Amino acid sequence: MLVLFGILVILSSIILGFIVLVQNPKGGGLSGTFGGVGNQLMGVKQTTDVLEKGTWIFAAIVGILCIISPVFIPKNAGASSKNEELINKAPTSLPANTVPLPVK
Repeated sequence: MLVLFGILVILSSIILGFIVLVQNPKGGGLSGTFGGVGNQLMGVKQTTDVLEKGTWIFAAIVGILCIISPVFIPKNAGASSKNEELINKAPTSLPANTVPLPVK
């Protein structure tokens, strides 16, 4: 399930990035990019409204998926086998006190 959330977050992020890159900060937006095709179909005002709504929707989707995904992380997941071996081989007693050699 966690993999599904990861794929959805990555896909939504790519779409969000595309929508943001298509927008023009000076108001030209999609209509200037595709040679006026968007202007003929929806009008300039409609194009910018659709892109702005898409930005907010996909940003909300990414945020919600990132907040919800930790719920599906298994709580009883133990340590990996390598970590278990290191823990089991660790000494349980402290090393014996050693006296430093006198310096000549």
